[in-house]
Amino acid sequence: MKRKNIILIHLLFWFYIINQGLFPLYIGKLDESMLVNNKYLLDVCISAVLNIITFYPVYFLFPRLLKFKSKGLAILSGLILVAIITIFRTPAEYFLWKIFNNQMKSDMLFQSVYMWNNLRMVIIIGIYAILIRFMINWFESQKLRDELVNQQQASELALMRAQVNPHFLFNTLNNIYSLVYRKSDDAPEAVMKLSSIMRYMLYDSANPKVPLEKEIEYLKSYIELQNLRTKHPDFVSIQIQGIIEGQSIAPMLLISFVENAFKHSSKSYRPGILIHLSTLNGKISFEVINYLKNTTSANDEPASGIGLGMIRRRLELVYPDKHKLQISRGAETFKINLEIAN
Repeated sequence: MKRKNIILIHLLFWFYIINQGLFPLYIGKLDESMLVNNKYLLDVCISAVLNIITFYPVYFLFPRLLKFKSKGLAILSGLILVAIITIFRTPAEYFLWKIFNNQMKSDMLFQSVYMWNNLRMVIIIGIYAILIRFMINWFESQKLRDELVNQQQASELALMRAQVNPHFLFNTLNNIYSLVYRKSDDAPEAVMKLSSIMRYMLYDSANPKVPLEKEIEYLKSYIELQNLRTKHPDFVSIQIQGIIEGQSIAPMLLISFVENAFKHSSKSYRPGILIHLSTLNGKISFEVINYLKNTTSANDEPASGIGLGMIRRRLELVYPDKHKLQISRGAETFKINLEIAN
């Protein structure tokens, strides 16, 4: 939600609270003695200040309480928060109302009823704060969900058209035809790898998350088919470390970085592309390094057509605050390092 809309919600809320206090004045049910020296208006202003002091600690701290893993600890912390605000608000109300209303010293006697009244107001205003925070968070999460759905739909169409792009598919089919024509023993395996790629694109990629093993299998199939075109089986070095089982990842997320590497890599090096994937403590680290062509521009769009910019946006939507993407270019190399926390 935009900042100006959040501010508007807060302004409307305080307009409502202040008007609730002024309501007896509107309907003429106010004792005339309360109008002397604007005493009633002063009381309304003091109440508004006290309610603001009550409202915002709850508004900002309550979401943090929800993040506690222990419900008992969250409830205890909430009760402590209410107690602290009440203990602070009660003497503040006592001195503000007595001093600013010029009460006689004989009238400035602290009564236990002040504590109970302030506890009641802390609970009421606290409930308002929680409801407004929930409402704002709901609007923000709903907007994010809608954007994610739209992004996924656009990405799905782009992925279907370009992840294994027509140029790659055309070259792969030509290479497979050449293998079949020469009656090579590699032809059946090449057909199976192309089939697994198409199956992964059509079916598995429809899920929000897939097992990491499938994503790695897809990458390896893609690399091996690309090697048919480069005719250098040692052109790509891929290393997998850590426990892969039980890990999941958004489908077809890593392939764009590999495609970008193939598009801009120099064929003069062996290997020309270095890929390293590791898992540790639920975190997935993926690194791709490729040696650059002399004429290449590593900032070009990757071969998938989606572009690094769209990949960044997809990461923001699928892994908000749970990923780190670093892209750097050296004199001879282009490096992408991605970390994802599941």
